[in-house]
Amino acid sequence: MLGQVAGGSSANTGAGNRYFRYEVAGLRQSEATDDMNYQIRESGSVFITVPYSRMNEEMQRITRMGGKIVNIQPIANND
Repeated sequence: MLGQVAGGSSANTGAGNRYFRYEVAGLRQSEATDDMNYQIRESGSVFITVPYSRMNEEMQRITRMGGKIVNIQPIANND
């Protein structure tokens, strides 16, 4: 799960090219996470990379899964 990317369509705008890395603590295995291809550990942090256009949607998903976002960092764009 380290370095997971939550995909989505990128617009042809400056915002469409920006990505952010969420550091998430407290995710737990649940019905919502059972469909994933990996196990969720309750200990430690998980890092999820998200495009700008999906930030709000991903925050809601993390909250539903019982996680808490402890840090958000922009990822440098090498254009």
